[in-house]
Amino acid sequence: MADTKREIERKFEFTTSKAARRGVPDLTGTDAVASVADQGTVDLDAVYYDTPDQRLAADGLTLRRRTGGADAGWHLKLPVSPGVRDEIGAPLADTVPRALAALVRSRVRDAALEPQVRLVSSRRVSHLLDAEGMLLAELSTDAVRAERDEAAASWTEVEVELADGADPALLDAVEKRFRKAGLKVSDAPSKLARALAETGTEPPARPEPAAGGTAGALVLSYLREQRDALVAQDPAVRRNLPDSVHQMRVACRRMRSAFKTYRKVLDRAVTDPLGEELRWLAAELGLDRDQEVLYDRIQAHLTELPRAVVIGPVRGRLRTWNNSRRSGTRRRALAALDAKRYTALLDALDALLAEPPLLPGAHKPAAQALPKAVVKDYGRLATRVAAALGLDPGEERDLTLHEARKAAKRARYAAEAAVPELGKPAKQQAKAMKSVQSLLGDHQDSVVAREALRGLGAQATGAGESAFTWGVLYAREEALAAGGERELPDVWGQASDPALRAELGA
Repeated sequence: MADTKREIERKFEFTTSKAARRGVPDLTGTDAVASVADQGTVDLDAVYYDTPDQRLAADGLTLRRRTGGADAGWHLKLPVSPGVRDEIGAPLADTVPRALAALVRSRVRDAALEPQVRLVSSRRVSHLLDAEGMLLAELSTDAVRAERDEAAASWTEVEVELADGADPALLDAVEKRFRKAGLKVSDAPSKLARALAETGTEPPARPEPAAGGTAGALVLSYLREQRDALVAQDPAVRRNLPDSVHQMRVACRRMRSAFKTYRKVLDRAVTDPLGEELRWLAAELGLDRDQEVLYDRIQAHLTELPRAVVIGPVRGRLRTWNNSRRSGTRRRALAALDAKRYTALLDALDALLAEPPLLPGAHKPAAQALPKAVVKDYGRLATRVAAALGLDPGEERDLTLHEARKAAKRARYAAEAAVPELGKPAKQQAKAMKSVQSLLGDHQDSVVAREALRGLGAQATGAGESAFTWGVLYAREEALAAGGERELPDVWGQASDPALRAELGA
């Protein structure tokens, strides 16, 4: 089983040979540091694994097998933000542990993970303690030797890693103290990055977006962002991190919407099949996300009910129902990420971005082409909203409102994609479309919740329990949906203001 810990650290290097000879200054009295306790020296031997074309290093990930020290084993480090990484560990083994291999699959795919660099370090460790003897941070001074094929490099690196719960302001205080002693924040984000640079084997740079303000350049830049988000969210979904399924699903939807919105930019003969694959992936992921949203909604409404109307083992039945459904949806989402169909999709997206099937419309100025596409998607939404408003409340209207919700989402994504070129007018249009999407989304959630509540009530009756509370919740959802339908004309009236589209310049 892999273990995870959050690393918050800062790496430093000496600016001059004179500063290096003086060594690390005493940090006693720096911020809350009351004493510095020497922990001795340990020898570490780490072999870093990557694909031959260094896909992990290109994205700032490191995967190593290290011996020596208290945490010998396999370690995968995933960047969270500058100076912050999640380290996921696994016991020592001769080959990459399956749990860690799965977390890098969206980057590695079918390529082999092979030893790339060896780092041998002599690490002197000290603990920075507060007045009560509690650990604030670990201070390490590493004499490092990097070996890659026939090349080698050596350097000294100083690292300060915060203990759990320590105030990050300590790192700023240490940095200020170090600057006076001739140390600066390291230019390299990790030992591996420095080793690759100093042995002349840095990973290839990420491709730069195409220059020029064409529709094609902007659309490809947007698609690249979504592809990167899809890849980056993969390990988060596997780790079951909050909101990760939602974010991965959104990336799928944004790409699909862009293919449809900007069909005059990219050849549909190529993008339509990709869109269908993105639909498949979003659907597989969506089962888990939708169940999560549904449970949270029912649970929240149940919590708001007076105690007197909660009759029978309602909460227990709801938990049992949710756990049963979530176990299956979670397995299905992970199975999709492990499928060859998924890696084939990622490869196809890479191929699209590397050699985009541009149409003549791609060469038009973005300021000319994008407003027309945004307004066209708005028109599609307007048609569906008008159709829904013309229907009486009921199942047919619910279905039409759901279709309008999907159109609102596409119109919002179209406007968001145009923001880099169109600026504030596109932001305003996106905000307006989001207001419609949110209202219609809540309405659809109510439709789905009512169906679930009907089923839960039937289960309760079959088990000899009271179905009263499920009926109360059902009636509440009916009232919420009706309120949303009454609110729609006003929300739509604001979102459909012609001035919004006039500012787009279409």
